Amino acid sequence: MIGSATDIIIIIIVAVVLFAGSSKIPEIFRSMGKAKGEFKKGELEAEMELKKMTPAQTTEQSKEQQLQNQISELQKQLDELKKKDKQAD
Repeated sequence: MIGSATDIIIIIIVAVVLFAGSSKIPEIFRSMGKAKGEFKKGELEAEMELKKMTPAQTTEQSKEQQLQNQISELQKQLDELKKKDKQAD
């Protein structure tokens, strides 16, 4: 019988009223609201940090790709020079 979420919430509210008193309820909900606000603030900060890191990783990857392209281009040029040197001999 006490399996639904509504029943559990009602039991929690009754327990809070019994143990904390009705005068403490606004204070409890106020602190819960502040905690929720701090959680959202932290979540937004984490998202912003991730967004800052993502372009940096992409930039590093593009720099690495550019270096790989330059290396392969230099390898081609070296191979061409070796072929020309062999043909000249």
